[in-house]
Amino acid sequence: MLSDFAPVPTLAVSDLQRAREFYEGVLGFTHEGDAVDGVMYKSGNGSFLVYPSAYAGTNKATAMSLQLSADAFDAEVSALREKGVTFDEFEMDPITWDNGVATMPDGSRAAWFSDPDGNILNIEVGM
Repeated sequence: MLSDFAPVPTLAVSDLQRAREFYEGVLGFTHEGDAVDGVMYKSGNGSFLVYPSAYAGTNKATAMSLQLSADAFDAEVSALREKGVTFDEFEMDPITWDNGVATMPDGSRAAWFSDPDGNILNIEVGM
């Protein structure tokens, strides 16, 4: 069954070099290797693909989410801000917002931001 295999998120970009500068330079992902039409990045125990596409930035939903430990969340938010990442806020009851960081009713926290092509990325931590 498919549940036996690890998923590989794929993110469409319009400019592969600009995407590499963002994913490697700003977000700090490690280049794992070149794919036929893009670049593979290592992330935790998995990986994801960034590839050029005419449809880059057309997804208006979260494209990739990263699970962080509670200890790492605030440090990562600060590090991303220092590198110029702007966090998004949106209306969604009963979420409360504090400077781009969402707190859910159960106390878990999350933040959303976009890559240069508008792919929406999320970092989150649970209780």
